[in-house]
This record gives sequence, C-alpha cells and structure tokens, in this order.
Amino acid sequence: MDNSHQPRLTGRTVVVTGGTRGVGAGIAQAFIEAGADVVTCARRPPEVPVKGTEFMPVDLRDPQAVRDFFADLPGLDVLVNNAGGTPYRRLTDADAERHARVIELNLVAPLTASLAAYEHLKRARGSIVMIGSVSGGRPSPGSAAYGAAKAGLDNLARSMAVEWAPEIRVNTLVVGMVRTELTHLHYGGDDGIAGVSRTVPLGRLAEPADIGAAAVFLASDAAAYISGASLLVHGGGERPAFLDAATVNKEA
Repeated sequence: MDNSHQPRLTGRTVVVTGGTRGVGAGIAQAFIEAGADVVTCARRPPEVPVKGTEFMPVDLRDPQAVRDFFADLPGLDVLVNNAGGTPYRRLTDADAERHARVIELNLVAPLTASLAAYEHLKRARGSIVMIGSVSGGRPSPGSAAYGAAKAGLDNLARSMAVEWAPEIRVNTLVVGMVRTELTHLHYGGDDGIAGVSRTVPLGRLAEPADIGAAAVFLASDAAAYISGASLLVHGGGERPAFLDAATVNKEA
C-alpha cells in the first residue's frame, strides 16, 4: 500500500492496545510508517513482532496493571483502543458472566485505558482513536454482547469528546470486515472469503493497512477539527438483502 500521502507523526508517541496481530498490527505498522514511536501492549507477546514497535505486556482487564503501565510512560500523544474481539456464541449458549467478559474487554477496558492515559494526553493535547465495529450499529446474532459493547464504545467516545475538549480529541473508527490471519475461522477458506467479499460494495474485505491509514488520519493534524466523530471504514457497508430478494427489474 502506498503511504506516501499519509500525514506525518514524527516524534509522537502512540500506544496501540492489542497491537500485536491482525488489525492491531496493521494499525501499529501504519503509525510506524508515519514516523511515530509506537508501543503495543497485550497479555502475550506477538508471535511475529511488528518491526519498529516496542512491546509491553499488560492485562487490559486489570485496572491497576493498566494504570501502572501508563504511569510508567514518559509521555503519550495518541491512544488507539484496539484490543477486543469475541468468539461466536449465541446468547443462550453461555451465562451472563461469560457475556459480561466480552463487554469488559470491548467497552470497560477502553474506558480504563483512556482514564489512565488522560493526564498524558491532556498535557500533549493529544487524541484517542477507538476501534469500533459495524456490529455496534446492527443486530449481531452470535456476537450480541460484542455488538452491544461496540455500540456503547461509540457513545462513550462521543461523551469523552465533549468532556475532554478542547485538550483531547476522541473519535471512533467503525470498522467492517477485515482480512487477517484469522479470517478463515470466520468465513471459511478462499471460496468463503470470496463470497463474503462480494457482499461488500467495494468488492473486497479491508486490509489491516486500510484501518491503520484511517487511524493515522484521525490522530494527525489533518483531523485537528474532528472530534466526537464516527468514521465508517467498511467498503460501502452491506448490500441490503431485499435488493437480492426482490423480483422487480431483474433480468429474465
């Protein structure tokens, strides 16, 4: 991907939570290419480190560990709350406590990290980028707790943007389907991925670099007047099912 047009973030320190694989690694790589100093954090170290980043282990579900992590940083300009995810699990297949852990990771952990990073970001007049999901804006059977958490994350970001202005900008990337090393677990092999790709108006799944480029933009001076926004990064969304079911104007 040609990043020559990307904004520059030389000298700025960026933390990407969960930035060790998949979308998170793509985000971390994009910030490295923009000239930033990037720290990634997760419970376990990456199997394939992102070149140029520094990794620090932290359990994002442990509030004290999160506070200690940010307190040890000499400074911070950008926080990308990327860590999250969920297995496929219907509501009646697990108890409320199991679903609550999904909400804890995808909503409470970003709140914890943002509060822990607040003083750094306020001094730097920095920004927060939340990594949301289209699941937060539509029914999400099989991942209902995840969708509910992502809906809450979007609202949380909007409230933060008002409370923490003008020192800190807060925005959300509303991400659609992304092709990562785990995509086959969700959609099957190449045929399944190709079939899913055809449902996207742009005809393909996003690459992690696509999400990274959008995150860099929101964190940069090019977005200096953007706060409390939700940027859709989903290739045009989903083709409405009724269009394929309708018989009007179809060729014989």
